[in-house]
Amino acid sequence: MVLNHPPILSQQLALRAAVFVVPQKHDFARNFDGVRFRLSTPERKTSLLLSMHIRCWDELVKYGALDILKREYGSLVLTQPEHEYNVSLMIDLEQVPADAAERDAFILSVALIKRNALAAPFELGFKTQKQLEASGGSQGELMQVHYRDEEAIYVQASPDRVTVIFSTVFREETDRGFGKVFLQEFVDARRQLSLQNAPQVLYTNREPPLEIRDVPGLRNTDDIGYVTFVLFPRHFSNPSAASNTISHIQLFRDYLHYHIKCAKAYMHSRMRHRVAEFQKVLNRAKTEAATTERKTVSGRTLVTR
Repeated sequence: MVLNHPPILSQQLALRAAVFVVPQKHDFARNFDGVRFRLSTPERKTSLLLSMHIRCWDELVKYGALDILKREYGSLVLTQPEHEYNVSLMIDLEQVPADAAERDAFILSVALIKRNALAAPFELGFKTQKQLEASGGSQGELMQVHYRDEEAIYVQASPDRVTVIFSTVFREETDRGFGKVFLQEFVDARRQLSLQNAPQVLYTNREPPLEIRDVPGLRNTDDIGYVTFVLFPRHFSNPSAASNTISHIQLFRDYLHYHIKCAKAYMHSRMRHRVAEFQKVLNRAKTEAATTERKTVSGRTLVTR
């Protein structure tokens, strides 16, 4: 299952909150997207310092990430983050809710620190769309979040929609083939009546969409693809719908590459199984060598050396 947070982070937080286990001086957890977490006890064993480093922090702060984190975590956010990290939370384990359900909800909210930081451009896009709709404006700012090496998320608000574009790199030729099949299924699936309310999905290979065509530094190679989601006001009409939309759309890139790898692994396992079956057929087709003895006139047995 693809999650919005590193499972190891929530597990470690739950362990420390439940039994006050003192972690080692530094506990590192690095996500596949390059986001780095550090969990430590710099002062006392009942205080946990959780720090996060994300490469696109400066871009996220420009779009309001720090305000969102202060809204979600309040006084837990430190004014001065830990050295070499972008944001730090100081958690007092003695203040963690005693009720199991409330404690789990608190731990999950802390583990979602990366998700909440990355929500900044989306929340700003939703807010800008409502302002443009009310004022009759044309288009909002094109927000760029370079959250991975050679990959980015682009968000732009219009009076009637919010456009979200993912650029993703396919390292292998087979990945490009699988990706094209999966993304075409996203396009075709929306034709079903039950999915008419889903966001519109567009896919282009190599050529960037019109909204970002003037952005400098875009790659023009065969291994780059662009996926466009068109979000309409019904997808963020209330806080709950907006939160669900943000949580799901953030996972799209991981979801796509996860299923590409799963499809390749499944095909490889089926190929190995088929080869093993063919090998059994060939083994059954082998003729057995004759085992009769050959003797001379004097009665001696001939032995082949």
